[in-house]
Amino acid sequence: MTNRKIEYWVIPPDADAEFAAQMEAVLELYARPYDPSRPVLCMDEQPVQLQRETRIPRPATPQHGKRVDYEYERAGTACVFMFTEPLAGWRDVQVRPQRTKVDWAIAVARVLEERYTEGQVVQLVCDNLNTHTKGAFYEAFEPERARQLVRRIEFCYTPKHGSWLNIAENELSALTRQCIEGRRFGNIETLQAETAAWSRDVNTIQRGVDWQMKVDDARCKLASVYPKIKS
Repeated sequence: MTNRKIEYWVIPPDADAEFAAQMEAVLELYARPYDPSRPVLCMDEQPVQLQRETRIPRPATPQHGKRVDYEYERAGTACVFMFTEPLAGWRDVQVRPQRTKVDWAIAVARVLEERYTEGQVVQLVCDNLNTHTKGAFYEAFEPERARQLVRRIEFCYTPKHGSWLNIAENELSALTRQCIEGRRFGNIETLQAETAAWSRDVNTIQRGVDWQMKVDDARCKLASVYPKIKS
């Protein structure tokens, strides 16, 4: 019997009007020219398992690479929040102990208050999760501050099963491959320091994101997503 390779893929839904509508909203937003007064900000997140070494690793030598014992001790989890402004070529990584509504709101508030001027409206692209809501700010802050933050955000959610439309997911994938994958982080502080160094380095050497797919492309290549209109 011949073994066949299985490929895991994001298979779009068929004839899903809501998916099509949200997809086109995201694509239209990406197609707009850069507007510093209304920047487009994408965010995504992922959990990371913290792992503490049980034995001191041996450094690399001319004869062999660095040697790490196969045993490790679980040290809890953390959540990496990725923010990117695609047309400005800017990225910011935050690491928090959890991925609750409060953690998300605190992470977003930090970006709004540290990067953007007061009153500047940000168009936020994110996945439609139950933690990504206006109410999250009211769980994290006093009503006055929460309202100030909410006024500054225009949400643009990716469709369900359409997170590939989120540019921050691509940046998070790059961070994972280049900084996290194959390494052990015994505590949040180390993970914070390493991911912060990654974002500083990438912000220095990499330009903005050139997103190619447009609405017309989607209507052609993803025609099955659109409902068939009966005449």
